[in-house]
Amino acid sequence: MESFGVYTLANDVVYDQLVALLNSIEVNVSPNIPICIIPYDQRLNRVKQEINSRKNVILYDNWQVIQHWEEFAHQVWAAHPREMWSKASRPNWYKSHLQRKFVTFDGIFEQFVFYDCDSLVMKPVNDVIEKLETYDFIFDDWEHIKPQSVAALDIAVIEASGMYKEADIRPKLHCSSFFGSKRGLFSAQEIAVMKQRLIEQREVEWINKTGWWDDAFLFNYMTLGRDRLLFNFTLSPNNQDRTGNCANADIFINVNNVLYDQKGLKPIHRIHYMSYSPGDFVRLCQGEDIDICYKEEFLYYRFLKQPEKRPKQLKPPSMISKTNQLLSKTVKKLQRSLF
Repeated sequence: MESFGVYTLANDVVYDQLVALLNSIEVNVSPNIPICIIPYDQRLNRVKQEINSRKNVILYDNWQVIQHWEEFAHQVWAAHPREMWSKASRPNWYKSHLQRKFVTFDGIFEQFVFYDCDSLVMKPVNDVIEKLETYDFIFDDWEHIKPQSVAALDIAVIEASGMYKEADIRPKLHCSSFFGSKRGLFSAQEIAVMKQRLIEQREVEWINKTGWWDDAFLFNYMTLGRDRLLFNFTLSPNNQDRTGNCANADIFINVNNVLYDQKGLKPIHRIHYMSYSPGDFVRLCQGEDIDICYKEEFLYYRFLKQPEKRPKQLKPPSMISKTNQLLSKTVKKLQRSLF
């Protein structure tokens, strides 16, 4: 068993993003750091080919552990009040496999860092490893400043239980797109107790209804109230630790294909291309000028080892492509309004 490694979650649908992520880890972390890809589903032909071309990358294959976490999430969500509502209100990630990222807690690394596949790594993980000497969960996001209506946990419901105040809950809110942690933090007995509290004691209602079937929202419940320490770089007393990370929300400066936070050129752990679909990156890699922030940086890492395949020039999307994109955005907007 390796002492430290990197996890991500992927399948063939996000192949372009996976290659870019792996290349960014190789360049900006280490070419030798062990990487384990958790299968999102069985669409893995291209993923396996990529793994075979890299000496330090493997595929997670303990399906018993994967099924354990799948069943846990499915049983919890089945008890959520939202499950009883109209199917029309279900989000587009309904019954997804994002919860498979929790196999990291039963995985092959004693300590680890997890990156969502729609990310590029921008710096080494020494600071994460250092923090893991003191803390059990490491995050780097701004979820703790979100309004109550869209926060991961229903703060009002939790406060009404008398167990926590908002001031206790806020600093512990986090996302699941990037986290460092340790193997074995959730024993089978602890999961069983957690499930009992969620389902039988109705603590599932602590999870905000806006995040129904969201792995990050479930993760927030899992880390709340545990006798373990949590550190979020965005709450660090060191100003250099507090940076942005979202491609479509923050401003970064490119220095030799490494991005830094605009405010003080502070190093960032990763850039997260949230809100863009895998199809956007497929079309970008095929030479279509898709509206993606920091797309040149993505193309640099995607084709780092295949520069001859990088599009020589990005062409405006065809009318058909524009129509399909507009239709897709309209559908997503309608789903969000219903949700």
